[in-house]
Amino acid sequence: MKTKKNISLIGMPAVGKSTVGNLLARETGFKFLDSDDLIQSKEQKTLAGIILQKGLSRFLQIEEKHIVGIDCTNNVIATGGSVVYSKKAMEYLGRISTIIYLSIDLKTLLTRLSDIRSRGVAIGPGRSIEDLYKERTPLYDTYCDIKINCASIEPDKVVEKIVKSIF
Repeated sequence: MKTKKNISLIGMPAVGKSTVGNLLARETGFKFLDSDDLIQSKEQKTLAGIILQKGLSRFLQIEEKHIVGIDCTNNVIATGGSVVYSKKAMEYLGRISTIIYLSIDLKTLLTRLSDIRSRGVAIGPGRSIEDLYKERTPLYDTYCDIKINCASIEPDKVVEKIVKSIF
């Protein structure tokens, strides 16, 4: 597969999108863009602060606005895990990038992900990580160009798999 102008990484929180993204950017000579950092910079608030002050629904609208406003080439884009709730954002990412789904199993996710509130995970009241996993997994599968199971491999090996898949 020939890569598009950018590479976007999607997946649940704590799968390693930022870690893999930084390594992949170095390996490919691309720049690195973390959409969570972009949102926090533009909104002058943490993700958790935005969700707390404006609510989950408004946060998702803000996330979509900033994703579809990304205008770059030769970037590795690490997205927030909730980006898959926006068809508009995912279709946009699909036009400007090759979308890589970094997949892990639920057991590994529960081990890696502890404090979801302070992390700014987009989760509604009374919802569990299990609920998010069941809801988001089919969406990630729908939108990705390439799926890489990264539960039991080191980030540098994930990068190798990505490079082999798209270059």
